[in-house]
Amino acid sequence: MIDFHNMLNRFDLIGMIIILSVIIVALAGGLFLHRLLFFLLRRSFPEDSVSIIALIPRHLAAPSRFLFPILILMIVAPTLDISPELLRALQRTLSMMFILVIAWSLIRFTALFEELILRRFQISTRDNLKARKIHTQFKILRRILIFVISIIAISAMLMTLDNVRQIGISLLASAGVIGIIAGFAAQRSIATLFAGIQVALTQPIRLEDVVIVENEWGHIEEITLTYVVVRIWDLRRLIVPITYFMEHPFQNWTRASSEILGTVFLYTDYTIPVEQVRMELHRILKQNRKWWDGRAWALQVTGATDQTLELRALMSAQDSGSAWELRCHVREKLLEYIQRNFPDALPRVRADLGTSVTLPTPISPDK
Repeated sequence: MIDFHNMLNRFDLIGMIIILSVIIVALAGGLFLHRLLFFLLRRSFPEDSVSIIALIPRHLAAPSRFLFPILILMIVAPTLDISPELLRALQRTLSMMFILVIAWSLIRFTALFEELILRRFQISTRDNLKARKIHTQFKILRRILIFVISIIAISAMLMTLDNVRQIGISLLASAGVIGIIAGFAAQRSIATLFAGIQVALTQPIRLEDVVIVENEWGHIEEITLTYVVVRIWDLRRLIVPITYFMEHPFQNWTRASSEILGTVFLYTDYTIPVEQVRMELHRILKQNRKWWDGRAWALQVTGATDQTLELRALMSAQDSGSAWELRCHVREKLLEYIQRNFPDALPRVRADLGTSVTLPTPISPDK
């Protein structure tokens, strides 16, 4: 290890003043170059521009504030008239800071690239299947890239120090051995990580998919490498381990498309005129183009018991939200129609109230 106490005792006052002066000048020069460069970028490429350069000021402004002064210091440091020990310590510190800023810049660049791609695929549109697929892939893959960049940056920073350089080399070169050891220690964590990667590639779920999980209806709100957030219809959040979607069956109503069929069941008396109810259903649907997409409709007798008929009204909608509203509306209007026009056709219980016959009392042979 470096004996910083003895090193500091050998530092002369002039060397310290030189270093501080150079640092101040480098900071001032770096900040000036940063402001000048980003001022020119903002004037040449407004933020609403579709060019990738227009996104640089918003995403890379923070790390670049440190990058320019560090670069100036790294260039000027070898020319300083200071002791070799101090120069070596300064260069190592600058190298570690440079690696840290580069890693920070790469992480911010992933956000820039994500925004550039995703702005072309808006999930707010009605037909958003492809957009949800792209959003899901990029959000999960970006988290994986951040993890990889962080590991490489930590390893590179350790390799700049002589006494711990072997740790950094081993962290990179022995990834397979470390992976085996870590796999035994944290099998579930590794399985969860691979499940997240598998979800990103195979996509059994996507952002804003309509799913039924644990008998709860909701939308996929967030997908991470370890868990999924389901926004339930009443605004509760269901947190589900991501391995659940690879190990258990669940319903995905928007896997291939958002279009869906809705059903309404009515139970009536045998005297109901089915054809007239069928025509009324068609009339109700044609008056509600906001929710009914016009693809399909039907009214069928799907069951019969000793007391009632089961009528099933079938209707199509563009998405699950519209289907829910349409089902509630059709159920209400059909009930009103039957109550108003065929009140005797509502379910009822039949009973035989005929007069009973009294049999004569048999006469005994003894009498």
